[in-house]
Amino acid sequence: MTSGLSTPSRPQYADDLDLLVEAAKAAGREAMTYFRNDVKIWWKNEGTSPVTAADHAANDVLKHRLLSARPDYGWLSEESEDSAERLSRHAVFIVDPIDGTRAFMAGKDTWVVSAAVTMGGLPVAGVLYAPALDELYVATADGLVEKNGEPLALAGHKPGEPIRISAADDMVKALRAPVNAQLERMSRIPSLAYRLAMIADGRLDATLVKPNAHDWDLAAADLILRNAGGRLTNLAGEALLYNTPIPRHNVLVAADAGLHRAILAAFPGGTH
Repeated sequence: MTSGLSTPSRPQYADDLDLLVEAAKAAGREAMTYFRNDVKIWWKNEGTSPVTAADHAANDVLKHRLLSARPDYGWLSEESEDSAERLSRHAVFIVDPIDGTRAFMAGKDTWVVSAAVTMGGLPVAGVLYAPALDELYVATADGLVEKNGEPLALAGHKPGEPIRISAADDMVKALRAPVNAQLERMSRIPSLAYRLAMIADGRLDATLVKPNAHDWDLAAADLILRNAGGRLTNLAGEALLYNTPIPRHNVLVAADAGLHRAILAAFPGGTH
């Protein structure tokens, strides 16, 4: 992929995707210099959420590369102080320099650099890059979705097959019949973005998301999942809107599109 000026036949978000890929790979390389090393750790959100020197270093790489190329775009990142200025920008970068910091700290491979461009509150280009696994997911608003250069398309969950789910115990236990009898519990992946990617590439069928997931956890993965044939919604079955004044969300349900309605109906408060 190569960056350049957009033309009438090449929408802006296609050039933005090239830029996101280059920046995510650079941030991933930076994070890998800290991976499985003695990395400095801080705790935020009253000591409940870890952040490492690698998160900050990867964030610096993303911010420099992306905003240098698109100075008129807004910026929303887990590791940057939020500013209301982004609300006045039509196009906004939404990034998480390391989604899955706990996995990163534990030396596990399942963490990603997440980067998206939203326009009018909707993701139009998204990248997830898992440097330790050498996996690259990309998607754009025209329907493109690939993993390592190969198109993704969910085959669809077949009735009677086990429902492979990765989510917190209390949320899984809340699912009602008949869905609860079909569940096959999979290991929980700390990176929400990577869990959504695993649905997009068919390794999982569903996940449930606790309240307080933020835009940076979701924006890139949402587009990837949707283009692959999955759905991510709130309990009312509504798609998510990004770059709002409070960029976090309540309980969410993600699944293969054919299975999503059943999962939603089986969860307390979900639409039937």
